[in-house]
Amino acid sequence: MKNKLLIGTLLLCLGQFSCSDDLLVTTDPTRIGTDLFYKNETQFLQALNGVYGQLQNITSAAYIFQEFPSDNTTLDFNPLDRGGAAGWEAFEFSTVNQGNGEIANVWNLYYSALYNTNYTLEKLAGSTLDAAVKAPIEGQLKFLRAYFYFHLVQYFGDVVLVTSTLDKPDKAFELVRSPQADVWAQIEKDLKEAVPLLPTSFPASQLGRVTKGAALGLLGKVYLTQKKYSDAVTTLKQITGYSLNAVYSDNFNPARKNGPESLFEIQYQGGNDLGEWSTFAYVFAPRLSAGAVTGFANTTPGGRNIPTNDMIAAYEPGDLRKDASLKTSYTLNGTVVPIPYVIKFTYPHTITGRTDNNWPVLRYADVLLMLAEAINEQSGPTAEAYGLVNQVRTRAGLKALDGLDKAAFKAAVLRERRVELAFENHRWFDLKRTMTPAELTAFMNAHGAREKAKPTVDRGGIAFNALDYVYSDYEYFFPIPAPQILINNKLTQNAGYQ
Repeated sequence: MKNKLLIGTLLLCLGQFSCSDDLLVTTDPTRIGTDLFYKNETQFLQALNGVYGQLQNITSAAYIFQEFPSDNTTLDFNPLDRGGAAGWEAFEFSTVNQGNGEIANVWNLYYSALYNTNYTLEKLAGSTLDAAVKAPIEGQLKFLRAYFYFHLVQYFGDVVLVTSTLDKPDKAFELVRSPQADVWAQIEKDLKEAVPLLPTSFPASQLGRVTKGAALGLLGKVYLTQKKYSDAVTTLKQITGYSLNAVYSDNFNPARKNGPESLFEIQYQGGNDLGEWSTFAYVFAPRLSAGAVTGFANTTPGGRNIPTNDMIAAYEPGDLRKDASLKTSYTLNGTVVPIPYVIKFTYPHTITGRTDNNWPVLRYADVLLMLAEAINEQSGPTAEAYGLVNQVRTRAGLKALDGLDKAAFKAAVLRERRVELAFENHRWFDLKRTMTPAELTAFMNAHGAREKAKPTVDRGGIAFNALDYVYSDYEYFFPIPAPQILINNKLTQNAGYQ
């Protein structure tokens, strides 16, 4: 993403508060103050690009919070280095606590992005930009704010809801968590306001920006998550102009970015020194695979997001998506190593560690499956609902579904979502959306028991901890980071983490 402008939280003093001390009234000739910025379309687009840029950091670690907690993925266990045990590994083993560093990081990433979003929206509202120029910028920012809160409310439940910047620093210590209902209402409001402001498409030079279709897609998902099925159906049926790629893997091929199936994807660019590259292939490759997976030797892949035995078994015989999504082994120095790995984001690239893969957020296949689910919840498995899900299955080389009752159709759609959207950060939210906390607890403990009995990856003789894969219903939400409660004692902790 070109012209990325990261407007950091240090603007708190520069942009919001009066700093009267003469020692602070200095001018850095290499920086532009906020009083001189936000004056024209170019500058607002730079500020908007800054928020898009923050999406990259959020997305690069999202698998930790949206795939690891589920039954989709595990890790290539390293018995010689347990440094990640208290951090990212805890999300796989259901041992997350309020002191977890990844929890603190994700909270900070989202609220930093929200600050910049709110600040830019405020400046935009007071600007003299032409309404036709202002509208799509406002629409994109409101979509992004809704997207951030869509994650936060599902991660943490009640969260701090802020839609404006603060005029005094002391007010930050008065913030409290808002009820989930209020957060969902704000998400809906932002998206409904964004839809009419956004174009159906942007010029080729601006591919990847949020469009009307993306806002409708997220709004439909918001309604589905809240079980507002009628609203979900009405909204999702407004999405037009998209189609399934003929070849499933084209959704992930860097040479076919932002294709006909893409409603929204996070933009990355490899092969240069611009700092916009992705690294998913390296993070997801088995840790001792060296260059066998990535193509570059003398590297140490992350061994994260490893497909579980359960995930591998979820594919029906003949499903064309399996070979485009994962491999069950790699070959190094002539030896076959039986460790599975995600291949969706593994493509040839020119510079070590700098891949060109975008990350899909909303695809038309997702829309079809959401719509089929919502129709079934309203009316049972109608011909229309079958037609939607069978479009996805036909591309995968599978026979059409037929003859199911409402419950069986719902289960079939959830299974279809699992394999169609595998490793794209949908599974955890899908499980939470379709199960009560008690049901999810039983489901995850059953998965954990299978993983303990037959680990996907050999653990090198290291036994499981007694608390590993022991899931409790309070883990339906993550804990509020301990540092945030230390900073602001008005914030409460989620039950179970006390």
